[in-house]
Amino acid sequence: MMIIIVFGLPGSGKSYFASRLAKMINAGYVSSDKVRKELFKESVYSEQEKRAVYDKMLQQMEQAIQQKNNLVLDATFHRKDTRKMFVEEMKGKGNIFFIEVQADENIIRERLKKPRPYSEADFEVYKHIRRQNEPLNEPHLILKSTDDNIDEMLRKTSEYLKIKNDNKANQ
Repeated sequence: MMIIIVFGLPGSGKSYFASRLAKMINAGYVSSDKVRKELFKESVYSEQEKRAVYDKMLQQMEQAIQQKNNLVLDATFHRKDTRKMFVEEMKGKGNIFFIEVQADENIIRERLKKPRPYSEADFEVYKHIRRQNEPLNEPHLILKSTDDNIDEMLRKTSEYLKIKNDNKANQ
């Protein structure tokens, strides 16, 4: 059983990637944007709102663990303490992997101009989260998103997960 945390700044392409990854590996999929929409009619991206969203995602991860289901979690995960919460919950229960999706800022700017079904994040929200971002310093897979490389991203991820799972099985 594995939990995969797909993270990155707004507009990086993480949701597009994470939803396809979940299908590819037959895993559940939880999007912070969808959770936020379910919990709040109007998003203001406040600290309390973010905390509620991550708490709900943590509950959904706990359910997946109990049911021994693979799960892909999709959110910015831009704070160390938030990531730590999920890592702590997984201790001794299965494998947790972090995959960071990045994109050039000009691509992000264009993507954030377009309406998206669950996210209200615009370029100002992107800049705000970028300023608050606490990079993940542990080794993890970093993917660069363009507008036409989803197949390559999924292939790299498949190889990465196979190698990581094989290594963990041999430990």
